[in-house]
Amino acid sequence: MKAAEAPRDWPAVSSAYDDTSGPGDTLTAKARWRIFFASFLGTMVEWYDFFLYGFLAPLVFEELFFPKLNPMTAVIAVYATFAVGYASRPLGGLVFGHFGDRIGRKSMMQITLLMMGLGTALMGLLPTAAQLGVTATGMLVVLRFLQGFALGGESAASALMVLESAQKKHRGLLGGLLQCAGPVGVLLASLTVYLVTHMERSAMLSWGWRVPFLMSAVLVVIGLYIRTRVEETATFRKQDPEVLKRVPLFETLRDYKWPAFVVLAVSVMESTFYYLTSVYPIAYVTRTLHMPGSVAIGAIAAAHAFTLLSSPLYGAISDRVGRKGVYLLGIVASTIYINFFFGILDTKSPLYITLAVIVAIGIVHAPMYALFGSFYGELFPTRVRFTGYSLGKAVGTMLGGGIAPMIAATLVAAHNGNAAGIGFYYLGPAVVALIAVVFTRETRDTDIAR
Repeated sequence: MKAAEAPRDWPAVSSAYDDTSGPGDTLTAKARWRIFFASFLGTMVEWYDFFLYGFLAPLVFEELFFPKLNPMTAVIAVYATFAVGYASRPLGGLVFGHFGDRIGRKSMMQITLLMMGLGTALMGLLPTAAQLGVTATGMLVVLRFLQGFALGGESAASALMVLESAQKKHRGLLGGLLQCAGPVGVLLASLTVYLVTHMERSAMLSWGWRVPFLMSAVLVVIGLYIRTRVEETATFRKQDPEVLKRVPLFETLRDYKWPAFVVLAVSVMESTFYYLTSVYPIAYVTRTLHMPGSVAIGAIAAAHAFTLLSSPLYGAISDRVGRKGVYLLGIVASTIYINFFFGILDTKSPLYITLAVIVAIGIVHAPMYALFGSFYGELFPTRVRFTGYSLGKAVGTMLGGGIAPMIAATLVAAHNGNAAGIGFYYLGPAVVALIAVVFTRETRDTDIAR
């Protein structure tokens, strides 16, 4: 069946899967929906798990695991531990990328979900420093490392399962829809943490903080059940067996250095902006502005709810005008907006704080976020796509978002609560990303089966 004759068995946004499958190798509509839903649900669970730390740590972990440090130093220590989850992502990207390109995307999706869920559930069972001393802090660091290792492979596995099953003209839209899984996971994490923050302080410190982590076990079981029922992508299955014997990392570093650099550069910039405007504001609002943590959590939840609309929209726009134009819009807008963001927070108005975060995450960041599932994967051929995507993104996120909250906290502390230096800090990664995107090729019409 030719691409133009592909059956229109998906409604509107995903009506056909044309150019990824040859004759006799097409997936049924049910199988295609299952791939999308399995990818979506698993990604949602993994982001719920990963962001619980980012939301809860500034509120309670400095007392539970860093009680002997002064408040400002404890905040920096909390975010340093947060960064450990990003330090392990490149290793996870390397390992899962290798096996994802050698044995398939499906199995990697299952392993990463199980690993992330295990790390999160164990975090909810951790003894505190009061019970076990510095050993408890060390165990927290180990579990953050495990979470980051799993996430190093998860984002690529899910995105590629959907990308390699999608019709060319809808890849941006479907990628944008898949990215909604992240905000849903963050919303769920925000809701649980929001409820916990309304408990009595003593109850929250003794057992309430554990509940959101332990809830993850239920979500993981559901996600694993669904992921075991999906098929491997036709694009991967069609490869020559001889190709699968190669070492994807070597080929990526030899022949696809520029695409890998592009993914790395834009990931540094995108993740830096995201974590400066969606994770660090919790500490900034509570510690610098001395406002309730629920104000920041509520603003972040509202912003991610807005992203459920904007991410698919930007993805669909990229199917019409190309990936580069949409990404460049996000780079330029974020470079300008970061210089006003903390000034708006300084008004101490809950309404203005909420609007500031909505604009940051739901409007300014969304053009970049929506293209994870299309732009990154389209830069590489099938045989190295998992490795190039996961390694570039994992290293970029580690160098960007992984350390952004810690650097922001340090800058604010060094300037006696003034956040003006954060805009200058962000300018560096933004300029590098701008150059990388300008000089890379447009990928919208790429043959994904190459």
